[in-house]
Amino acid sequence: MKRESLIPPLSLAIGLIALGACATSSSTVGTGPTAAPTPDLSASAPSPDPRVGLKPGVFNAAEAAWNMRLVSTTKPSAAFLPTGTPSDSRLWNSDIGFTGHYAIQGNFSGYQVWDISDPRKPTLNSAYICPGSQSDVSVYHNLLFESSESLNGRTDCGTQGVVDTVSKERARGIRIYEISDIAHPRLLKTVQTCRGSHTHTVVTDPNDNANVYVYISGSAPVRSSSELTGCSALNPEEDPNSELFRIEVIQVPVAHPEDAHVVSKPPILANLQPAVRHGELAADSAAAAALRARAAGDTRPQRPAGPPAPARGPQQCHDITVYPAIGLAGGACGGYGVLLDIRDPAHPKRIGAAADSNFSFWHSATFNNDGTKMLFTDEWGGGTQPRCRSSDKPEWGADAIFTLAGTELTFRSYYKLPAAQTSTENCVAHNGSLVPVPGRDIMVQGWYQGGISVFDFTDAAHPKEIAYFDRGPVSGDTLYVAGSWSAYWYNGHIYSSEIARGLDILELTPSPLLSQNEIDAAKLVHFDEMNIQDQQKLVWPAAFPVARAYVDQLQRSGGLSTTRLETVRQALTAAETASGAARGTALTQLATSLDGDLSGSSDATRVRLLRDVVRQLASQ
Repeated sequence: MKRESLIPPLSLAIGLIALGACATSSSTVGTGPTAAPTPDLSASAPSPDPRVGLKPGVFNAAEAAWNMRLVSTTKPSAAFLPTGTPSDSRLWNSDIGFTGHYAIQGNFSGYQVWDISDPRKPTLNSAYICPGSQSDVSVYHNLLFESSESLNGRTDCGTQGVVDTVSKERARGIRIYEISDIAHPRLLKTVQTCRGSHTHTVVTDPNDNANVYVYISGSAPVRSSSELTGCSALNPEEDPNSELFRIEVIQVPVAHPEDAHVVSKPPILANLQPAVRHGELAADSAAAAALRARAAGDTRPQRPAGPPAPARGPQQCHDITVYPAIGLAGGACGGYGVLLDIRDPAHPKRIGAAADSNFSFWHSATFNNDGTKMLFTDEWGGGTQPRCRSSDKPEWGADAIFTLAGTELTFRSYYKLPAAQTSTENCVAHNGSLVPVPGRDIMVQGWYQGGISVFDFTDAAHPKEIAYFDRGPVSGDTLYVAGSWSAYWYNGHIYSSEIARGLDILELTPSPLLSQNEIDAAKLVHFDEMNIQDQQKLVWPAAFPVARAYVDQLQRSGGLSTTRLETVRQALTAAETASGAARGTALTQLATSLDGDLSGSSDATRVRLLRDVVRQLASQ
């Protein structure tokens, strides 16, 4: 999220609030006392779209679901629950990191740790108050990293803020906690950075187990050198050590995280030309100008303002997603999407870039699993404005999908939430993750008050929504910032950080667009910890649900005849019920017969995937 102002000090109790299973948060499903609606499980999206015109409310808004269901929704704990207003910018929930059976949910005033052992009834493990915003969080083994950017963040996590313009008490950078005892985290160190940390990315090096790296994306102005030595806001030609056009890389020795330090400041945005970007709609520009004029006491009509023409390329990145398994990273950097070589993680290098005049603010990036596609999001309006209205262009505030060959990014299509939202719902493309369905590229994504959308982009030129969940606006009369900040798949469920309402947990339901076998195969992918910006390779075990998922996909694509697919299904069932040598022989015979299907299939790629998993099963 991009914000125009920094939050004021928060008058809350300082420190750690450790709560047990009977915490002050509560878990409910549906719209208050009413049960959640039965999901529509059809292959075609319901028409008219039930997301349009949903009843507003904070905790009693109407809901709409298609091919997924809400398992639980849990209100924020007492210290993080707004009072007197539906949404308080000091208490906005932000991003999520996962470790074991815990979801750690960032908040502009700290973070909450949820025990998700039972997704139907998550319980609060602990809540840690430490203002700083955005407080995006990541986990690496026994370490927790938290971003801090605002001027009110303190090194001691106090809530009184920092009054002085220059102060050594100000915390702008990365906070590092030791969380072996997750209910009692210990703040080890704050690594100060020149632009603070709006977001960050934990980077693991497959060849270096002794260190972990953190890429810092800071969007705030450069600090005074009087507050942090060495910080310079001069242009590079005036000062070669300028902070502009760089990111900061922190090296964290795993054995001694208290020694973490900035190890490099690579100029990954150097020498990029200004990118053409769209501005606001004329009506929005005029309305904003009128508000500014009224605030200044000038009621004369104002001319709509277009976007300022930048003199140079972007100065910083908003978000970076790394994919260590393929040695690449994708940076969403204001006016550009950039491709980085991270084989030397301490010194990333730009090797490619793309610009798009339909993008206003490149926000985040995602690779598909085999690294042949990249998806970038456009946070038009900064995440706090309604940008999914029927009057808004479908190319603006959307996802842009590219194919990736070597260092070449080739645009293929846009994907935008297909349901129009109201003027009281902040809505634009935001954070999401892959859903680990073998043989397909599927993503779940948060759209703020536009809800959650699940879509298939296997065909990069024709992405298609296959499931969704949405609520009515927080208010039908006033725009309050709320909705799904991020929606991530983690070990079988979808977890959504709801900015104002708390934590939502959902699950996909079978449909003609996503079979039960595909869902079962996705649930076989398990991670001990997950940070979405540190993208991990999805690997499926040799298992019968994986084979059956490929069979279902061949039926959907028409890659083999119905008769042939029925024979394959029967062979898989017979092999699964057999044991020992009989199972191995049956599977080997099936794999051999699938070899013969390759030449005549219109979907040979999936036949090959099916054959390979059958062979692996035979060798077990």
